[in-house]
Amino acid sequence: MDSIQSPEPSVSVTRDMHATSGITAMRDANERLLSIVRSRFETPNIVVLELSGDGGEALPAWTPGAHIDLVLPSGKSRQYSLCGNPSDRSRYCIAVLRETMGRGGSLEIHEIARKDMVLTVRGPRNHFELVEAKAYLFIAGGIGITPMLPMIRAAEAAGAPWRLVYGGRSKATMGFFNEILERQGGAVTLLPEDEAGRPDLDALLATVGSGEVVYGCGPGGMLTALEEASVRRGLSNVLHIERFGAAENMPPPADLVGDSAFEVELRTSGITLQVPPDRSLGDTLLDAGIPVPFSCQEGYCGSCETRVLEGVPDHRDTILTDEEKAEGTLMMVCCGRSKTPRLVLDL
Repeated sequence: MDSIQSPEPSVSVTRDMHATSGITAMRDANERLLSIVRSRFETPNIVVLELSGDGGEALPAWTPGAHIDLVLPSGKSRQYSLCGNPSDRSRYCIAVLRETMGRGGSLEIHEIARKDMVLTVRGPRNHFELVEAKAYLFIAGGIGITPMLPMIRAAEAAGAPWRLVYGGRSKATMGFFNEILERQGGAVTLLPEDEAGRPDLDALLATVGSGEVVYGCGPGGMLTALEEASVRRGLSNVLHIERFGAAENMPPPADLVGDSAFEVELRTSGITLQVPPDRSLGDTLLDAGIPVPFSCQEGYCGSCETRVLEGVPDHRDTILTDEEKAEGTLMMVCCGRSKTPRLVLDL
């Protein structure tokens, strides 16, 4: 579904009306209006958009692996990897695959992708940071190539050897060939499935050398197989992935069987909410009108990342690392809950 809705919200709210403006200002500070200054089709189903502010002011800096959220005219919010040059602060570049069986966001973008269209943009944020390493193996499937483009540029600039294995349904659906092939210092393997089949991930990971790290982005099935292969090869500690959808082996966030009720205090806004056992924290925040930017609502995009001030969060996302979850200072409030009777959030 594109948004969480409840025909009969059940929320208990204690509110300090003098404190509600602070949360709005905090969220608005991360938003800006940007115009589409250029659009082009990389393939018949992939549109590339360049977004810029009025007057060409410098946009917030970003690093390879970062993404932004687009708030569409319909109200839908969707995240897209930045695939341009991080040193160009005048514009953001994204690529959007038209997905006829998706949730409607990509279809809407393809319909409105015209020059001078103004969109609300949130971010950038980065949960897919490029770590310093001796060498890199990039594995991309389909539109998952987009975050790899600035990563390859950065690896090249650092003088680090890199390899790219790039698969897709067919060559006609795989974009950015020219940009990939003009890069220097790396080895590129193109694997259109209709010609070469799917990559042998176990054999590929068997070639990973000492000090080399692996980055993967693409369809959920590919990433699940990559995670499983990394476990078999003892390489889980060097694997970094980013999902465009919920993990196939994760339970649905809406499965609240066995959960307990808890209280959540929103410290900045002065609101205390009661989260019942049969209702998610994300739903409860939406019902109370809390302007948290939700996008995936399944714990894989990072749009709703929130600081935890007190209490122990029950993490149900696929974004945070095991170390970050153990620290308990951040959580994804769309799907997370609480292990303690009371949770205090920086909202």
